[in-house]
Amino acid sequence: MTTWNEPYTRQSSAAEQKLYQYWLKLVQVEPPNSIIERFKVLFIEGGTYPDKEIMQALDEIITSKYAEAQFKFVLNRCCHILINRWQIHPQHRSTIPQLIACFEIKPAFLDHTLRYKSARRLRELIKNFRNTEQYTTLQRLSEAVSKTIAQKSEVKNTPLVKLINRYPYLYEHCLLSEDSTYEDQQAIGKMRTEAQRNYEIELSQYITHQVRQTQVARLRPELHSKQIDRTIHNPTLLNDNELFCAVKQYVGKVEGSSSYRDLAHSFITHTSKTRTYKDFKNQLYAYLTSSIDPGYGKRQFNKQLYTYLQNTLPHNDSQPVSEFLIIRTCTNLLNFLVVNNQKQPQHFVFIDLVANLGTTKTVGLLLKLVLICRKVKPYLEKRFSILFNHYESNIGDAVMWLIQCLENLNIALSIHFGAIDLSYLSRLR
Repeated sequence: MTTWNEPYTRQSSAAEQKLYQYWLKLVQVEPPNSIIERFKVLFIEGGTYPDKEIMQALDEIITSKYAEAQFKFVLNRCCHILINRWQIHPQHRSTIPQLIACFEIKPAFLDHTLRYKSARRLRELIKNFRNTEQYTTLQRLSEAVSKTIAQKSEVKNTPLVKLINRYPYLYEHCLLSEDSTYEDQQAIGKMRTEAQRNYEIELSQYITHQVRQTQVARLRPELHSKQIDRTIHNPTLLNDNELFCAVKQYVGKVEGSSSYRDLAHSFITHTSKTRTYKDFKNQLYAYLTSSIDPGYGKRQFNKQLYTYLQNTLPHNDSQPVSEFLIIRTCTNLLNFLVVNNQKQPQHFVFIDLVANLGTTKTVGLLLKLVLICRKVKPYLEKRFSILFNHYESNIGDAVMWLIQCLENLNIALSIHFGAIDLSYLSRLR
């Protein structure tokens, strides 16, 4: 997958450019429903299209010797030209899933007309397109712009992919493909910013409301039943107890009188005086294991972590600590703690951590790492996107442990990297 802000550089043919310019002009003057009908006639049915010049350009593309390898990029670009435009206008966003659903339509029977050979070839390419990364990404995008499931009880029987809209930090990793353009990246970036802002507002409002309700119940119990505002809902898939335990964990004191932010600040201050990379790794080991339950750590985890750190860039052990070494160490650790890579997504350590520490403390361990090296936050998000993609077809009941982790990470990142301010909770008793 293309990384964020890395431009895609495949050279387009004249026929492809003609197709792109056609949709660019059309999307500015025609309503979405009309455009979707045109899209179905041209790409799905493959019959005679009103604009012969565009039909000829498409025929040139699909009969090219490069069509098997290149058509998926052309079709994906055409889709995103429309999607990016509709994404700007909230009233048109609901048509994005309708566009993507076109690929599931069974086209009409083909008779042996002059278009038979071209239409058959096009349908073969469309069928192949449904097995590509580009189409999978479009399907996720369709879910991301759809409304969130209303009832939490539905989650147990819902495929994980349908929850993608709940996790803005996954958007740039799950909703972009290898050929995504700068415009695509910008559109997904804006979508992420908007979704994150809405989530933080809802989370802050809900927590503030619940805190006030608790205070009223304690101080003025006779008013409690009259104060309930049923329009404010829990924006997470955690129950109230799980939500407040998570918020307290990420805002409050976790080791003595220190919060995660305090611990990170202390570590950064202390290691700024560290002389060698080896010393840094030893201090990092102590920093991370201080939040691990001793009973669990002593069984095998601490030893595994220590060995992994010692084997990380050992040829640099005598070198001074640099930002490059810190970033490399933290990204390597995220491979170890969460998941190694996309092709072989091994995550035994992560599952073991969740099973023994619970989701809240496991995410807290990852938060400790990101707070001392904020530049690896996108890398942490990428690790979770790999897990999300790996399990996206599983129903919620089968991957509830991962959903709990995704929800906890949403809270932790919002508190420490977002605009939300819940610091007042640390002062409450």
